[in-house]
Amino acid sequence: MNADLVIILTAILVSTASALVGSFLVLRRMALLSDAISHAVLPGIVLAYWLSGGERATVPALLGAAAAGLVTVVLVEWLTRTGKVKNDAAIGIVFPALFSLGVLAVSLFFRNVHLDMDAVLYGEIAYAPFNTLNLWGREVPESWLVMGSLTLLNLLFVLLFYKELKLSTFDPGLAAALGLAPGALHYGLMTLVSFTSVGAFQSVGAILIVAFLIIPPATAYLLTRRLPVMIALAVGVGVVSSLAGYALAIWLDASIAGMMATVAGLCFTLAFLFSPVEGYLTARLRRERQRLEVAARLLVAHLAHHSQPVPEREVLEEFGWNPRFLKQVREKARQAGWLEVVREGLRPTARGLAMSSARLELSP
Repeated sequence: MNADLVIILTAILVSTASALVGSFLVLRRMALLSDAISHAVLPGIVLAYWLSGGERATVPALLGAAAAGLVTVVLVEWLTRTGKVKNDAAIGIVFPALFSLGVLAVSLFFRNVHLDMDAVLYGEIAYAPFNTLNLWGREVPESWLVMGSLTLLNLLFVLLFYKELKLSTFDPGLAAALGLAPGALHYGLMTLVSFTSVGAFQSVGAILIVAFLIIPPATAYLLTRRLPVMIALAVGVGVVSSLAGYALAIWLDASIAGMMATVAGLCFTLAFLFSPVEGYLTARLRRERQRLEVAARLLVAHLAHHSQPVPEREVLEEFGWNPRFLKQVREKARQAGWLEVVREGLRPTARGLAMSSARLELSP
């Protein structure tokens, strides 16, 4: 089977599964919890390995990881509710403790088990084509089966409980009053986050799974305020990051997982700067346009009180503007048809006088 296809499709499945549940994590302001879960599942995996008699089976590992993920969520919420520590501090306390517990258990009771930090923390998606299962006489990548199943499971969960998830995300009080069990939905979502995290460990590692859980949904959040569009955009950003990241990694001979995370970060940077909804530069340009428009209206209102054209020197003295800003304001007002420039200075047009008088009539 084509190795490029295996790697790309594995990354797309991981990013899609992550975007489906990660969108709700971002909206619930629980993005950091995904990092905690992705590390804290290790003791659950170790426990599942022990209960299964030392068999390195995927299903027990998923179940153990889900249990550890739920324990993480419960402990974080319990510490937060005590009022002694804030949510971020609770996360910082719980996940290192659980991850350390898992490492300690491996070192004490499973010395013959090799804990590959490249696989657990960084991941090596390039090995995905070599990890296969025999399915009906054909060798199929294990990552396709695992992540394909998890993607389908996450999609079904979102489709079946979309209205409930939406309401409990934005108004949990109303959801509880309507009997929608927001607590059960919350823990169901956390279970899927745990499943998705551990399912992607062997293929992409914890760092990339955290990147896919957070960055594409955060990018989509900057681009839209509609939940269905946000989820679709998050999936799209994940797919683009997978494709472009793989292509750049091959071109630059760099880490595939690292390049995919980098491309996702670049997508977020572009959205942060240029998004029409929440972009930093877009917002600055919008504020600058508003500032110029307010100044232009103020200038025209000032000119309307004079029967003769007003020299620009007097305008500068009146408002304390610098010549460059006055030029920008003058051009803004002239383009709007509110004033005209004559030899004696500036004077309002009929349209400018009408605008100024209408503004005065609306003033209290």
